[in-house]
Amino acid sequence: MARDRDERRGPRLDQPLALRRSLRPEYDPERFGALSERIARFIGSWRFIAYMTTFIALWFTWNAVGPQQLRFDPYAFLFLTLLLSLQASYAAPLILLAQNRQADRDRVQYEDDRARTERLIAETEYLSRELAALRVAAGDLATRDFLRSELRSLLDDINRDAEAQASPGALPTSTR
Repeated sequence: MARDRDERRGPRLDQPLALRRSLRPEYDPERFGALSERIARFIGSWRFIAYMTTFIALWFTWNAVGPQQLRFDPYAFLFLTLLLSLQASYAAPLILLAQNRQADRDRVQYEDDRARTERLIAETEYLSRELAALRVAAGDLATRDFLRSELRSLLDDINRDAEAQASPGALPTSTR
């Protein structure tokens, strides 16, 4: 009874799916993507252009100048056109796949950079607030000039009191 209920709901999320036989070929998308990037990188290199130019030049030369009975593409280079079309039909999707993978990497890098920038902004704002708090706290502290002026006024008061006591009949001055 419990088994029937589980089968009606679908596969359970806490258990891996049972492997099923499939006629579709299995492949590792990461490995296939890396291979496509390597191919796209090679197709976009000067070395590939040199190889392809040499291949086409030899093809043209052999089929234009070579012995008539040994020419394998004698009429309007149809076989060469077919080969180049086939190469282009495989190259284009591989290049697009490599670009998509690069776009995904760029997007992840952008999101990482954005998160890092947001953290730096938050840290800078925090440090700015802390610095402002320290400035406010430092404003409440007595500065060196303030202490000197207070000490001078106290010294003047002491000197006046000492002079007043030294002179007979003088009344003592009141201190602040």
